[in-house]
Amino acid sequence: MSRTATYHTTVAWKGDHWGHIVMGNGPDMDFSAPPDAQGHPGVLTPEDAFVAAANTCIMMMFIWATERFKLNLLSYDCRAEGTKLIELDRTETFTHLRFWPVIRIAAGDEDSKAVEARARRALQSAQKYSLVANSVKSEIIIEPQIEVVARKDAR
Repeated sequence: MSRTATYHTTVAWKGDHWGHIVMGNGPDMDFSAPPDAQGHPGVLTPEDAFVAAANTCIMMMFIWATERFKLNLLSYDCRAEGTKLIELDRTETFTHLRFWPVIRIAAGDEDSKAVEARARRALQSAQKYSLVANSVKSEIIIEPQIEVVARKDAR
C-alpha cells in the first residue's frame, strides 16, 4: 500500500531582493535571486537549491545503493550543473542537470572490473530511486569517474 510523507519550508520576504527560508529539518538561511536576476551574490538562490536538491538526493541514494550492492565506498564527490533555457518571453526552464561524480571504491579480494560494473549499476539505481531526479522534467545526465582501488591502496 502506498503512503505519503510531507516536508515543509517557510519563506519570508526581508525587503529588496532578500528572503529568509526555514526548512522543516532545521536549517535556516537568507536567500536571493541570482545576481543576473537582480539578486545578490554569495547566498543561496532558488536555482542553486534546485541543482543542490538533485545532487544531494542522488548522492544519498548512491550511498543506499552501495550498501545494497555490498560495495566498499571510500569516497564520493560530485560536481553538478544545471543548464537553464531562457525563452524569448522570459520564461525559464532547466533543460538538463549534469553530474560528474568521482567515486572511489575498494576492490577487496574481488576483480576490479566486476566491482566497477557493480558501482555503475549502483549509480543507475541511485538515479532510478532518487525522489528529486524523478520529480523534475529536466534531462538527467551522469558522467561518472569510478576508481576501483586495491586493498593496499584503500585509504
